[in-house]
Amino acid sequence: MGGIFVSESLCGCGFVPSVLSNPLCFCFLGAAVNLTLVTPEKAIKLAANDLFRHHLAKDGKGLTVFKEMLAGCGAGMCQVIITTPMEMLKIQLQDAGRLAAQQRMPGILASNKLAPTNAVLSRSYNVVPSSSARAVSATQIAKELLHTKGIQGLYKGLGATLMRDVPFSIVYFPLFANLNRLGKQSEDDVAPFYWSFVSGCVAGSTAAVAVNPCDVVKTRLQSLSKGANEETYSGVLDCVNKIMKREGPSAFLKGAGCRALVIAPLFGIAQVMYFVGVGEFLLGQSPFNILSP
Repeated sequence: MGGIFVSESLCGCGFVPSVLSNPLCFCFLGAAVNLTLVTPEKAIKLAANDLFRHHLAKDGKGLTVFKEMLAGCGAGMCQVIITTPMEMLKIQLQDAGRLAAQQRMPGILASNKLAPTNAVLSRSYNVVPSSSARAVSATQIAKELLHTKGIQGLYKGLGATLMRDVPFSIVYFPLFANLNRLGKQSEDDVAPFYWSFVSGCVAGSTAAVAVNPCDVVKTRLQSLSKGANEETYSGVLDCVNKIMKREGPSAFLKGAGCRALVIAPLFGIAQVMYFVGVGEFLLGQSPFNILSP
């Protein structure tokens, strides 16, 4: 969701970018996947929430907080169609860069100490040191997964993704709706675009921090290639137990600050574009004036 720093795999793994020969390239691994899939993901999320809110509303009356949470829950369940493969491919690209970087640091991690890696991705990731390492791409990883594991390969970690995205939407949408309502001059009015932006930022960052433990678990489960001394997990409960036992409760908040910084403007911008009707304007179905509520 919104840039590679959203994932715990970079924010909390303890990796030190300064030791890389080219840290900037590594920091943008997975960005292309996000740029490609974040638009349909947000479109599904926002449209699904509005659809569920419409069906839950009775006689045009306002929704209760509980019904707003139900609508958010439905939106979160719909978005995983895009989110799960997007996150899966992004994490594999990040792992490829991380493992390659470990091999270039013999003083920190000898290449012959690398843990066995998943057979699906070993060719793409060049886990074995090679003088002719080839670049890895999201398309290449997707083809590998589809060829060896089928469509379910792209949906590995679906349960953990639901565990993160459903609570996120349950927190985000009611909070945004109530914050955005404060900017209306009257009940039938529309909040100014800047108020929707601020409301989206506040609601997004709050929800991101609230569900960060779920994001940590999801990232660990979706990481197919492991470096030396990295744990393997058999499921959500096993992952939670091992993290709690070996790293402590604070591990579940790794990357929370970075994730909030990315999610805040992402949802602020998405809500502004959605509420002012940019899509309808581009299709010629409605007038567009960002300065007027």
